Amino acid sequence: MLKLYGFSVSNYYNMVKLALLEKGLSFEEVPFYAGQTPEALAISPRGKVPVLGVEQGFINETSVILEYIEQSQKGTPLLPSDPFERAQVLALAKEIELYIELPARACYPEAFFGMTLPDAIKEKTKTELLLGIASLGRHGKFSPYVAGNNLSVADLYFLYSVPLACGVAKKLFEIDLLAELPAAKELLDRLGDNPNVQRIAADREAAMPAFMAMVASKK
Repeated sequence: MLKLYGFSVSNYYNMVKLALLEKGLSFEEVPFYAGQTPEALAISPRGKVPVLGVEQGFINETSVILEYIEQSQKGTPLLPSDPFERAQVLALAKEIELYIELPARACYPEAFFGMTLPDAIKEKTKTELLLGIASLGRHGKFSPYVAGNNLSVADLYFLYSVPLACGVAKKLFEIDLLAELPAAKELLDRLGDNPNVQRIAADREAAMPAFMAMVASKK
């Protein structure tokens, strides 16, 4: 059986979890906070989550895990078979990660954990988020899903990256990132009605107190 290592508060963990659920695959969740201990690094070379455990060993990096699942497992396709269309989905996912998720992540400590960051970091995040959302508006189809008619890997990145970025933009900059993208807001609402998304949200909510306690203990 596939084993998903990580924790329910991680957005990248939840991308993979949703892929497994949407494809109807059996898998075991293994609580794993990673880190730099020898035991953790034996599972995750950089000490990050998620990690997928398979018969042959471990697979790390979210994008690689998602492609592995698509190539090796049955169930609802999350990537098109046509090479061009597949490339468009993967490009959208990568754009969301590089130009929205990662810039927003730089400001998570202040937006969500009560820390204070230098103004230079926040200004860089603000600039990059506006550019990233503009790119999504140009490339995304939202008809009704990010890349077209079907739920895809791009939607996994969208669902578990963009709301966090919106939270950063709202709290730190008083900006509504999706003000000019009503179709993106509609998609978030649609995805929120998905039973698998609701299951993941409930698991995240249940795991949040322990996660916040762990974060507080490290301050």
